[in-house]
Amino acid sequence: MSLLPIKAIARKEWIQIRRDTLSLAMAFVMPAILLVIYAYAITFDVNNIRTVVYDCDKSSTSRELIAKFKESTYFDIVAYVDSYAAIDRYLDSGHAKVALTIPPDFTKKLLTLKTASVLVILDGSESNTATIAEGYISGIAQGFSSEQGIVSIKPLIDVRNRVWYNPELRSRNFLIPGLIAIIMSVIISLLISLAVAREWERGTMEQLISTPVRPIEVVIGKLVPYFVIGFADTLMSIAIATLMLRVPLSGSIPFLLLVSAIFLFGGLSFGILISIGTRNQLMASQMAMLTSFLPSFMLSGFVFTISNMPVVLQGFTYLFPARYFVSVLKGVFLKAIGPGVLGLEVLFLSIYGAMVFTAAVRKLKKRIE
Repeated sequence: MSLLPIKAIARKEWIQIRRDTLSLAMAFVMPAILLVIYAYAITFDVNNIRTVVYDCDKSSTSRELIAKFKESTYFDIVAYVDSYAAIDRYLDSGHAKVALTIPPDFTKKLLTLKTASVLVILDGSESNTATIAEGYISGIAQGFSSEQGIVSIKPLIDVRNRVWYNPELRSRNFLIPGLIAIIMSVIISLLISLAVAREWERGTMEQLISTPVRPIEVVIGKLVPYFVIGFADTLMSIAIATLMLRVPLSGSIPFLLLVSAIFLFGGLSFGILISIGTRNQLMASQMAMLTSFLPSFMLSGFVFTISNMPVVLQGFTYLFPARYFVSVLKGVFLKAIGPGVLGLEVLFLSIYGAMVFTAAVRKLKKRIE
């Protein structure tokens, strides 16, 4: 592989991009528009909220309270833990959104008609889920108090909530990081999906075939300009999110940019694979929309909670890289977690990028032969 043909192809592609001013403008205007719109417009209901329980009382009364959570359709008890450190692990990894902690004197206070405190820890990185969960918990606590047959001025159970990661419960704080993944998936896939298809339609691909340039050099040469545009889009989106929309960025910026580059490489490779396979710009753009926008928007966990989906669809979401990238973005932006927790997501994104890039090179090789 030689750098000279890669540089020549990249330069040729960049000239073509500059001539298409409308598409180039959309690549930078559309992210800003989407960020502002979705920051204010999306709300949705939740159920099956993943919950862990730390029962220090271990009495029949505490078990009865836990049963009320189980019987509701709102909470899914995923684990019983024996320490606050275990709660940290579940919330940091995203395996739970709510932690219910029952103190050791819970039953004793109820029997003496004193206010019993129950600590509920909420994961505020998804503010809509946390807000609704808070209301559900209050309702369950009030119902439990009524069933005890004790009437008091103060509530029988004093529920004290602590919201982690997003204390203000601002919906934009968890929507905007996920939206960055959607923007990168759609804008870049649409732009690069036309790269090779345009060559076939204009008849210039035959000239490129006649040269000694190798398929891998063609693919890399066409990827480079769009990678630069995509990375610029990422930086712009992060700047708008943090400076204009005031979304907190708590984690490592270098780690975020590294994972963004890996995701971008995979998305661009998939877009050029579509372009190689279709040979038609209209079909390429339609295929890019169907295979990038819809899965990224519907099945990444950006809008709809994956745990609420049918089991078959939950398994299907593992096939789309946007699922992993959304998890990384939310983890870095709101939880300040890094590769120690998100290593598996980064690994899957890397494997996906390598597989799709290899497939694009082989597909182009078949066309050349």
